Amino acid sequence: MRRRLMAMVYEAFCLFAVGAFAIGLYMLLTLNSQHPLAKFGMNLWLIGVAGAYFMWCWIDSGHTLAMKTWRMKVVKPGHHKLPFRTALLRYVLAWGWFAPALAVCWAFGLHKPGQIGIALAIGIVPWAMTALFDRDRQFLHDRLAGTLLIALPKKAKR
Repeated sequence: MRRRLMAMVYEAFCLFAVGAFAIGLYMLLTLNSQHPLAKFGMNLWLIGVAGAYFMWCWIDSGHTLAMKTWRMKVVKPGHHKLPFRTALLRYVLAWGWFAPALAVCWAFGLHKPGQIGIALAIGIVPWAMTALFDRDRQFLHDRLAGTLLIALPKKAKR
């Protein structure tokens, strides 16, 4: 469990870099428009870019940079590589970590970082605890998508 949490922290830094690049590109393409439609478009763009990043990594090698560093891999039993539809389903289901908290923030007009942080913590903790109750210690989105997050052995030193 500790290794997965450390990989998530590392993943946040990687995703921050991908997101920063994506925001810069979006701002360049939209000439930094401040129109509400452009702001909404940026949110959709970021969700799409994050999805492309994760799905490409999962389909290509089974892991992102953070997962590779912490020796983890996403697999689907009976498949050599993760199928596109499975990767897409896993990505959509993984929003269960954040979507409920973001919906609460939107519904109640919570905009302060502290309020958003508390809402995210309240939403993330129960989702993380799903691994404690799963027989294979898999998170709920993996169980529902039919994927497994497996630990890889350490490489032999030369």
